[in-house]
Amino acid sequence: MVSKAVPKVIIAVPCLNEREHIAAVLDGLAAEAAALDAQILVLDGGSTDGTREIVARMAGANGRIRLVENPKRLQSAAINLAARLADGADYLIRVDAHCAYPADYCRKLVAECQRVDASSVVVSLDTRGTSCFQRAVALAQNTRLGNGGSPHRLSSSGAFVKHGHHALFRLEAFLGVGGYDESFTHNEDAELDHRLTSAGHRIWLTGACSAVYFPRSSPGRLFAQYRNYGRGRARTIRKHNLRPSPRQLVPAFIGPAVLLALASPWFWPASLPAAAWALACLAYGVVLGIRQGGACETMSGLAAMIMHAAWSLGFWEGLFGPTKRERSR
Repeated sequence: MVSKAVPKVIIAVPCLNEREHIAAVLDGLAAEAAALDAQILVLDGGSTDGTREIVARMAGANGRIRLVENPKRLQSAAINLAARLADGADYLIRVDAHCAYPADYCRKLVAECQRVDASSVVVSLDTRGTSCFQRAVALAQNTRLGNGGSPHRLSSSGAFVKHGHHALFRLEAFLGVGGYDESFTHNEDAELDHRLTSAGHRIWLTGACSAVYFPRSSPGRLFAQYRNYGRGRARTIRKHNLRPSPRQLVPAFIGPAVLLALASPWFWPASLPAAAWALACLAYGVVLGIRQGGACETMSGLAAMIMHAAWSLGFWEGLFGPTKRERSR
């Protein structure tokens, strides 16, 4: 069902300790909110780095900005809360504080949703870094070395897909399937997309606009992020009794290959699978770095290895280990 000609829009910005990015994001959204007659809800999960003070100051200068407490702290809970506060809105636009967006981002999302009559619009991510390590991570995440061919990590001219980086929801569809599962700390987006498509809703990956994503700035934070991604993916598979795709199975077996290599002192061929993976990643990273013309970018293979190993560890933990809910019982 296509919404009325002048839709009601709400813009939700979940955040937690985003002092470095939140002001720029809200500045960019101000014109969008005015053009769409929309309210901006900044759903803060208890920031302690000055983010709340920045938002409060900007809300005092712009009545369209509202700071909302998100006591559950999770992004999934923040968006669900925004949907409940939407007061009859047609569309909810999700804007992540760790990204940057083009000036007409929200207007293009609404126009695309109305044009193709989709229930959700997702966008491609263009990862960019400033530090040396971030640049290596960005190059890995923007290529098949790090994204495995995920559609929303590659440029698109527009297509219906099963999953992508969440940007806009038709609230009727979002609320109709129950919103995000708040027991998920990661992969809540893919889990929701599965329920949307299973219910017959269509997800449009637009080519009209994209988002710029800033990756984690240290190996430890990157490892923790991808370990959580792996756990979340496994939880989605368990919840819906799904089969992993080939794109997921390849990195899943990195962890077992590394464990197998521990037996190499007694049986040297046991190291071959892990050695082949490491050499392939490092060599591919060097080639990518040379093409990009930067010394930092040659470390993209190492960044990819961190992502692969962390995702694999988290995946097996999530597949066979108890969930938080099961442990609490």
